[in-house]
Amino acid sequence: MSKHNSVGPVPAPSTDDDVTLDTVTLNARPKATEVETHGIDTIPDADRHSTWLDLLRIQFGGANTFATVLLGTFSIGLGLSFWQAVLATITGVLLGTVFLMPMGLFGPKTGTNNAVSSGAFFGVKGRVVGSFLSLLTAVAFYSISVWVSGDALVGGLSRLAGIPDSIGLRTVVYAVIGVIVIVVVVYGYQFMLLVNKTAVTANTALILLAIVAFSGTFDAGYDPGPDAYLLGGFWPTFVAAALIVMSNPISFGAFLGDWTRYIPKNTPPRKLFLATFLGQLLTLIPFLFGVATATIVAGEADYVFALIQASPVWYALLLMVVAFIGGLSTGTTSLYGTGLDFSSVFPRFNRVQATIGIGVVAFFFILTGRIFFDLLGAVNAFVGAIIVMTTPWMVIMGIGYFVRRGHFSSRNLQVFNRGEIGGIYWFNAGVNWRGMVAWLGAAFIGLLFANYPPVIVGPFRDLGGGVDLSLVAAIIASAALYLGALWIFPEPRHAFGPDGPRLVPCTDRDTMEIETDHGSTAAKVAAARLAAETRG
Repeated sequence: MSKHNSVGPVPAPSTDDDVTLDTVTLNARPKATEVETHGIDTIPDADRHSTWLDLLRIQFGGANTFATVLLGTFSIGLGLSFWQAVLATITGVLLGTVFLMPMGLFGPKTGTNNAVSSGAFFGVKGRVVGSFLSLLTAVAFYSISVWVSGDALVGGLSRLAGIPDSIGLRTVVYAVIGVIVIVVVVYGYQFMLLVNKTAVTANTALILLAIVAFSGTFDAGYDPGPDAYLLGGFWPTFVAAALIVMSNPISFGAFLGDWTRYIPKNTPPRKLFLATFLGQLLTLIPFLFGVATATIVAGEADYVFALIQASPVWYALLLMVVAFIGGLSTGTTSLYGTGLDFSSVFPRFNRVQATIGIGVVAFFFILTGRIFFDLLGAVNAFVGAIIVMTTPWMVIMGIGYFVRRGHFSSRNLQVFNRGEIGGIYWFNAGVNWRGMVAWLGAAFIGLLFANYPPVIVGPFRDLGGGVDLSLVAAIIASAALYLGALWIFPEPRHAFGPDGPRLVPCTDRDTMEIETDHGSTAAKVAAARLAAETRG
């Protein structure tokens, strides 16, 4: 495996952005226990060992866990019947997958993650929007995974060993799981693939065994009646449930490029689409497990703890083991990408240091969120914010890919990360205000319609008669604002490929030559490391 530091001098990619693996010899695939050294630099063609099946597996493995199960229980917690909850869950998964599928196209083209790839539309500095969204998502889903896994272990210890539940015990268990997740992420992509393989097998087997464990207690006719709707009516409650489910596929949007950057450039887009579609479709397994088992413990404040108490002893033991493995799977897929990306936003830290730092911050969020706040309200608010803020970003990325005909310059995307200025994606001082204004405007408009009490309560939340219109408003606003900006204020011709733009105009403008920004932190760090290597 080529040894590159995650920051510092990044080896210049080939000047030919159309080079494919047909012209290179692959290096040996690194071992799972070998610490990954690539950061957000362009992955060389020779190190792109992954396939579309790896992309499918890592999505299913990252979501085939108790964190997804917990999201599946919310439909019942909101007051829906079993079959209403099933329909809401399927709707949420399918809608989220539609928006997610294009996000797998960028990594093979650019050789880097989606946040850096977004520099083509937001500018090489403006791409920090993607970094912010990945941080928001990582903290939310890392927290959920540790919460749920920890609660499963605490419930098991209480049921099987008679150890009393306490804040102290939960803190210790959360800490152990959180540290192990960080260790896995430090090793990197190959180790994460190994954990996901284990999670896919173990969690699928556990869910199938649930048919045996709860055959005498599960009732598909569960229906608490219309008086149970938490939002006062069927449609507001149904939409809220579907949006919570939808947050799961949407949460992969900022991270999909973390894994697809290891896929060869010549991989057909249809395979990337198929990998994401099938991977997300398979998440219906843990989602529907959550829906079904939530009916068994409906009304209990702590779902995981109550489920273990209601399970046969043999199944309670399995729940503990698989919840632990699943927590590692979801936690690693969430934390990996954020540590990867923030090592470039803050160049003084490499991938490992950034990962550890974010992991520590997220752990304190876990403790405060779990101990001092209502879990249902906290998760609902977080996933609501993720959907309203991330979906417009994904829409802009998708439109940008279309009008650019899928053409990107890997070298120019790395300008900011290398401590340089200039290039075809420099736009206005490193920011493309067209994409930035469209995202800010769409997110703001979406939040005006949002209803996620007590954290997010928009002034227009009641315009839909109780139905949450925040997502619809955000999607329409992002497409209208971005396309409007591209038409009224055309982008420079050099931002497009040799065939020019598709369906939008462009303008002639000189390209600012790439040069080193000697005052930037990235340039100073790179110079210091180069000097150290020279002395060595």
